Amino acid sequence: MLIKDRKIGPDCRPYVIAEMSGNHNQSLDRALSIVDAAAAAGADAIKLQTYTADTMTIDIDAPGFIIDDPNSLWAGRGLHALYDEAHTPWDWHQPIMERAASHGLHCFSTPFDETAVDFLETLDVPAYKIASFECTDLPLIRKVAATGKPMIVSTGMASLAEIDETVRTARAAGCRDLVLLKCTSTYPATPENSNLRTLPVLREAFGCHVGLSDHTMGCGAAVAAVAFGAVMVEKHFTLSRADGGVDSAFSLEPSELALLRTETERAWLALGTPTFGLSRAETGSLRFRRSLYIVEDLRAGDELTARNLRAIRPGHGLPTRELPALLGQRVMRDVARGTPASWTLLQAATSTTHGPSHAA
Repeated sequence: MLIKDRKIGPDCRPYVIAEMSGNHNQSLDRALSIVDAAAAAGADAIKLQTYTADTMTIDIDAPGFIIDDPNSLWAGRGLHALYDEAHTPWDWHQPIMERAASHGLHCFSTPFDETAVDFLETLDVPAYKIASFECTDLPLIRKVAATGKPMIVSTGMASLAEIDETVRTARAAGCRDLVLLKCTSTYPATPENSNLRTLPVLREAFGCHVGLSDHTMGCGAAVAAVAFGAVMVEKHFTLSRADGGVDSAFSLEPSELALLRTETERAWLALGTPTFGLSRAETGSLRFRRSLYIVEDLRAGDELTARNLRAIRPGHGLPTRELPALLGQRVMRDVARGTPASWTLLQAATSTTHGPSHAA
């Protein structure tokens, strides 16, 4: 599949998405600086979130509308106020996308309702991301799929049956290019809860590319995901966690995103293909294998023993597996220390005498 001119698949290095989310801290200048930093770190795309507090929820102080999990980063916050703080103003989208384009960086977004899709279509985004919490919002899935743009769907919390329903809905509505992202919807997520072995199961079950939407700290989970077939990695991104913000605690900083880009590419390059035997790159190293060498000066008729015949480097002598066959044999000519063992040492030297010719 393609996002603009960028091929996505196992034959390409992993596609790295820097998720801005609310890390702009309600400053357009900071948002633009995040774009600049993502491009400098080697990201392929910067991703936004398109919603308003009123398209996400209602402003009410009632059970369910206040985050009551004491372990949450946002414990005690009302949903409406939190979304109001975190949202990216819609009139910022175009300048952010223009800044991204100036760097050759893709920019697309996660719409959270149908009005957001209509708005993003006016900006001709190259792809759409569906958040885990909207993975089961089938009307939204149909709306996005009908655009014909590539869809990237996070699957946090979703059962296999729910993912199946989402995939069938998307394909029936016109989606042809689909990536399913393994995601753990905790913030931050722990490596133990990442369950990356799910990736090949997703790929085989739904016949599409897979990737990772990663909320763990660092890049270890993302590198491991590449080994399990991830063609895409998404990480939250900020200029500095110390600056604060709604998502800063589990976001990468620029140097970390650069490391993520480097190490996921290295992981992809390291996968290669199943192969055995001597590779072209290893040809020069073959001479450093152990082989059998004469390690003491010998006279013709001396017996080969464990003292004067040893397995050492380099690898120009007979293979070490021949040691039992050689021990106890006698050399048929003088041999200098450091001579590679060979079968010819056991053969008498031959000479040819050319006498006068005789007439018949």
